Amino acid sequence: MAQFYSAKQRVTTRQRITVTIEALDPFGQGVARHQGKTLFVTGALPGEQAEVTLLEDKRQYARAKVTRLLSQSPARVTPRCAYFGVCGGCQQQHVDEALQQSSKAQALARMLSRETQQPVVVEEIIAGAPWGYRRRARLGLQWQAKTQQLRMGFRQAASNDLVDIAQCPILAPELEALLLPVKACLNELKAAKRLGHLELVLADNGPLMVLRHLDALHADDRQKLERFSHKHQLMLFLADGSDRLTALGGETPFYQSHNLKLTFSPQDFIQVNDAVNQQMVAKTIEWLDLQPQDRVLDLFCGMGNFTLPVGKFVLNAVGVEGVAALVRQAEYNAGLNNLKNVAFFQHNLEEDVSRQPWAAQGFNKVLLDPARAGAAGVMSHIVKLAPERVVYVSCNPTTLARDSQTLLSAGYHLERVAMLDMFPHTSHLESMVLFSKT
Repeated sequence: MAQFYSAKQRVTTRQRITVTIEALDPFGQGVARHQGKTLFVTGALPGEQAEVTLLEDKRQYARAKVTRLLSQSPARVTPRCAYFGVCGGCQQQHVDEALQQSSKAQALARMLSRETQQPVVVEEIIAGAPWGYRRRARLGLQWQAKTQQLRMGFRQAASNDLVDIAQCPILAPELEALLLPVKACLNELKAAKRLGHLELVLADNGPLMVLRHLDALHADDRQKLERFSHKHQLMLFLADGSDRLTALGGETPFYQSHNLKLTFSPQDFIQVNDAVNQQMVAKTIEWLDLQPQDRVLDLFCGMGNFTLPVGKFVLNAVGVEGVAALVRQAEYNAGLNNLKNVAFFQHNLEEDVSRQPWAAQGFNKVLLDPARAGAAGVMSHIVKLAPERVVYVSCNPTTLARDSQTLLSAGYHLERVAMLDMFPHTSHLESMVLFSKT
């Protein structure tokens, strides 16, 4: 997102001040007050006194960075990652997990309370292991002409430059163990200068890698990659810049959820944190209070992450998704798991849904899991369906708060709120909310 600053907004003289940090925002920044305005301080924690340097001074807020800590919070911990502070992947490894979770929960409650004009309490934090949780990662590749070596890693904070990494403690251990071997293998390829990026994914039946290359691969390179995949028991896929993937042997990746087998393509979206995903699906089933006669609508259903488990408990479940490939995968998995009461439809949910075949059906319970833009296009249709319960899973509290207004105005009550700690040590704030009609 582009940002524009007027000359008055820039801090031309790096002013140093001493402040006491009062709170932590969900992005891992300390919050203080200075000259009547909010001051966001990178690297500072609540209760700490710090000498800081002003970086930006606007009318309503200012930003600063820590120059010198004068006192330290007991919640400050030593980051596990050697690249923390340079790599843009994590923002909060210097904060213990309890403070990370409480600050995000408080921020979520604050935003929902402000937008809904009623006191909101986050009653539950759904979390898994804080380290080794990430089962999917995309790594950039850059050829360095000076060293004649390939750089592999994540983007620096606020930069397109790569941090060349050898370890990543938030990656699943099976994926972290592949970092150095993969890099060594790629450096040996004739195509090393013409590679795009790679993705590592941990399926329940083993790790997989997708390698994007800009030119056709030489036969020698393909053989090296195949030998590498056999040695490391790695499912290997090649992508030539199009949407087409070429599998070099191996199985079809899958993950298990509620005694169901969900196969997926490496291109398909799956939740990065499996432990939290399993709990999130179970909590959705609990909150919807599923009964054998229920008809459930799942909007933004992806490849059926919620729809398929829900289908085990109800008369009928319908999933709607905008991406056709995900709908096909969901339909395949419904057949694979012999779920004959589950159906899927493809439709862009930002467009009018009133004439869609599924929209004319009756549903007494609804769940939705939209992208960051939220679900503004379908909220009025949900109200028309008048379901007894609605579960909204959100990766953006701002659009969750906005969309909640439609339900609250229609007489729904915000019953329960949980914070999903899907991405520990980062600024991502995910949540789920139950609305009920009385």
